[in-house]
Amino acid sequence: MRDRPSIYEQIGGAPTIRRIVEIFYARVERDPLLRPMFPADLEPGKEHQFLFLCQYFGGPDDYNRLRGHPRLRMRHAPFPIGQAARDAWLAHMLAALDEAGVPEPARTEMRRYFEQASTAMINQNPLIQPS
Repeated sequence: MRDRPSIYEQIGGAPTIRRIVEIFYARVERDPLLRPMFPADLEPGKEHQFLFLCQYFGGPDDYNRLRGHPRLRMRHAPFPIGQAARDAWLAHMLAALDEAGVPEPARTEMRRYFEQASTAMINQNPLIQPS
């Protein structure tokens, strides 16, 4: 038995995560660095991110049932993600948390996860120049 509610429960569940995703994607849509990395139709990605975040933060396991293991690094491998892209992605996600009004202590825990996960997605080394 858990000693406290999951982050999913602390923030109000699916409606709050849906709001975070909508805010995040609205920001990405206007970002000249990130927008080209996303497909023309953002709706499938929004739904995938929504399902993943619900599951990761303690909600229903719909993501796994529909898409299998998240394999985040593999799914992001086709995209050139350097420090600048990571930083832009993270800035948009953290702004979405703030705009959605995610309360503490969930906000700090979510920020920590997004900081670590976004760093793990970096697949471009600025010290190695492509030939």
